[in-house]
Order: sequence, then C-alpha cells, then structure tokens
Amino acid sequence: MPFTIDSARGIFPNTLSADAVPATIARFNQLSAEDQLALIWFAYLEMGKTITVAAPGAANMVFAEGTMNAIRQMNFAEQTQVMCDLANRADTPICRTYATWTANIKLGFWFQLGEWMEKGIVAPIPQGYQLSANAAAVLQTIRTLDPGQQITVLRNAVVDLGYDPGKLGEFNKVAEPVVAPQAAAQRTKVSIEGITNQTVLDYMDNLNANDFDVLINLFTDDGALQPPFQRPIVGRDAIYKFFREECQNLKLLPERGVSEPTEDGFNQIKVTGKVQTPWFGASVGMNMSWRFLLNPDGKIFFVAIDLLASPKELLNLMR
Repeated sequence: MPFTIDSARGIFPNTLSADAVPATIARFNQLSAEDQLALIWFAYLEMGKTITVAAPGAANMVFAEGTMNAIRQMNFAEQTQVMCDLANRADTPICRTYATWTANIKLGFWFQLGEWMEKGIVAPIPQGYQLSANAAAVLQTIRTLDPGQQITVLRNAVVDLGYDPGKLGEFNKVAEPVVAPQAAAQRTKVSIEGITNQTVLDYMDNLNANDFDVLINLFTDDGALQPPFQRPIVGRDAIYKFFREECQNLKLLPERGVSEPTEDGFNQIKVTGKVQTPWFGASVGMNMSWRFLLNPDGKIFFVAIDLLASPKELLNLMR
C-alpha cells in the first residue's frame, strides 16, 4: 500500500491553514484564570456587535439544566468561584460534569451565562475592570482575525475549560439528541467547479443532510478524518462518533476543486469553500478546504479539513 495515515496528511502541502488560530489559543491558555474569563466576556460582547450568536435549542440545554439551575441559586462569590474553577481546570463536581459535555452543550452553557450576566443574575465582570496587558494583547489579536477564525478561537477557549476529560477514565459523553437525516425530497445537491467525483459529492451532500449512517460508508474500515488543528481520527467507529457529536446541522458550501491521480490507483482531491455552523448561521462562513485521498475503489482513506489562512486561499488549488 503506497500510503499510511501519516503520509496521507502530506497531500496538497501548499495548503495554508490559519496557524494564527492555534497560536492565539495557546496564548489564551497561558493567561490567568481571571484574565481568561474576562477575555471571554469582553470578546463575546464585542463579537455580538458584528456576529449574531444563535440561542441554543432546548434539546441542547436540557443536559446542562441541572448545573445551570445550581449556579443560578448561588451568590455572586460562589458563581465567580465556579467560573474560576472551570478556567483553572479544577477537580470539582461541576468541572467534571462540564468535561463530559459535547462542544455544543458547552457553548450553550456560556451563552446562557452571558445572558444572565447582562441581566444581573450571574456575577458580572466588575465595573471598570481592566484586562491585563497580556490579555489585552490576546484580545487585540482576536480582533484582527477574520470572523470564521474568531469564532474558532472562542469556541475552543470555552470547550477546553473544565476538568481534563483524559483524567476521568471511562465515561459516557453527554451529547444532544442526534438529528434525523433530512428527507431525500428536501435535500439540495452540491456542485463543485472542477469536481465530478461521486464520493466527494456524496460526502458533502450526506453531511449537509445529517445522514451519518450513509456518510460513514464512504470511508474505508481503516480510514481517517483530520479535523482542523487536531490529530487524525482513525477508524470508522471513531469517525462516526465524531460526526454525530460534532457535525450536526453544518452547512457545507464547496465551491471549486482539483483532482489528481497518484500512486497505485489512489486519487487525491482538494476542494475549497465555506462552512456555516448552527451557532452563527449564514452570518459567518468559515473558509475551509477538504483534502481527500481516495483508494482505487473510490473509498475515502483520508480526509483533512483545514481552516484556511485567508479568503484568497479559497482560490489556491496548487498541489
């Protein structure tokens, strides 16, 4: 076999991903707990002027309801301590519960906290509070990112809070209900300039339709999917779990692509376009690329999903 997962990661090496995102997240993680919380608050307030965040659905938030109600009953000092514990990744019951939630539930949790802060139900940032120089520098960096990169940084900032799930041992991930696949009659098929490969088109169409049972059959048994700024997820079971927990209600808008045959009947295909998320809707399209490596039977052996460095990268289909 000419490819391994590691070697497959090198296809289309000229793809420029948004390295500013992991670099900014790393700088955020070096801040004090107090500064992390203040920066999240300031950033969300500022983003709210230009980017509309969608309110979480009831189905998402039912899993956080008990924790949210407990926080609501606390006094301001206790509420502040809970948020500091989350930022400190402390070993507390609430931090452990938070660690078991999927990203969407965590985003909903902070959305609700933000609303309660504005209403005076949850302890606000003290009036006149000033960010430290380091936190202010990170916030200024976030301001310079494009909207898709901004929401990725802020998403990761809250997702990585709480107790380290790697220390929990075996546990069941608390996830919102899986949305039923869209009815066939309601689906709109994508078209991609320069690409007619049916596997790639089916990947986009089935992901847009939340049809993960059909989507996963496009992969080889030992295939891999590499999300932005992460290690590859290997094996159909693990990829299927990722789709169900992280990819519901995404809207993929591929635009153009290029296809090249490679060794031993494999085919590599790069597609660029945008992705809209249920949290930010049509107001923000993240500039993305998908780098596929298909085996001789047309199955996906590897696909890397990259958040692109700039809008002009949408046109960069160089090998």
